[in-house]
Amino acid sequence: MKWLRQSSPQSQIHPHQSPSGNRQSAIAIIPARYGSSRFPGKPLANQTGKPLIQHVVEAVGRARSIRSIVVATDDVRIRDAVTAFGGQAMMTRPDHPNGTSRIAEVVVALGPSAGDVIVNVQGDEPEIEAHLIDRIVAAMYADPDVPMATLASPFGDDEDPADPNIVKVVVDVRHRALCFSRASIPYDRDGIGVRPLKHVGVYGYRRKFLIDYVDLPATPLERIEQLEQLRALEHGHAIAVIEATVRHHGIDTPGQYEALVQRVKRRKV
Repeated sequence: MKWLRQSSPQSQIHPHQSPSGNRQSAIAIIPARYGSSRFPGKPLANQTGKPLIQHVVEAVGRARSIRSIVVATDDVRIRDAVTAFGGQAMMTRPDHPNGTSRIAEVVVALGPSAGDVIVNVQGDEPEIEAHLIDRIVAAMYADPDVPMATLASPFGDDEDPADPNIVKVVVDVRHRALCFSRASIPYDRDGIGVRPLKHVGVYGYRRKFLIDYVDLPATPLERIEQLEQLRALEHGHAIAVIEATVRHHGIDTPGQYEALVQRVKRRKV
C-alpha cells in the first residue's frame, strides 16, 4: 500500500465539524461501497424516506465523542447522496481490498486534522448505539499504549455461536483480544459452562497505527478466516476489547433492510 505515503490532491478537504464539547474526541469514518453481492446499492436504499447511509451518519453523530464524520466511498452516487443531506463525503480509490484500507486513504488525505483517534463504523450500521462509540474512544484515551480497540457482546437469544457468519472473540485478563474466529471459541471441553463473545465490527485506531497497518503483509490466519483484524494480532499488536451488550444488527440482506424499514415506521407512529 505504498500509495498511502504519497500526497493527495484531497489533502485540503476537511470533514464536516460537529460540536462535541469533549476533549477526548475523535473523527468517525464510514466506508460505503455501492457493490454488494447480497444487497447491491445498499447505502442508497431509501424506503424509510432517507438513504441507509444517512441513518448511519445520524446514528454516529449522536456520539458525544465524535467531532466530525466522513463517508469514504468510491461511488459518485453515494457521494452525491451524502452531500444532499448535508454530510461530508470523500472519494477514494476503487481498488481497496477492505474498509480499513479505504479509511486509511482518507486519513492520509486529511493529514493532521484527522487527529490521533479514528473510529471506523461500517456503512450498514444504521442503529448503532452512540454510547458504544463513546466507549471505544474513551478506551483509546485511557490506554495510550493500545493501538486499536473494538467491541464484543454476549450472544443474543436468537444467535447461534456455531454460525460462521458471526465472528467470535476470546480475550485475556486485561480485556485484550487473544483470537478472533468464525469457529465457536473457546471450546468447552469439560462442559463447565462458557459465555462466548461475539465480535462487533466497530473499530478505534491510532492514526499512525492505521496508516502503518495497511502496509503490513497479510497473514496466514487472516487469509484462512478472512478476518482482517487478525493481521494486527499476528504481527504482535494489541487490540483492546470493550465488552457491552449490543442490541443492534447490521444490514446485510434485503430482508434485514425490510425489517429495519418496519422498525422505523413503528417509531414514527
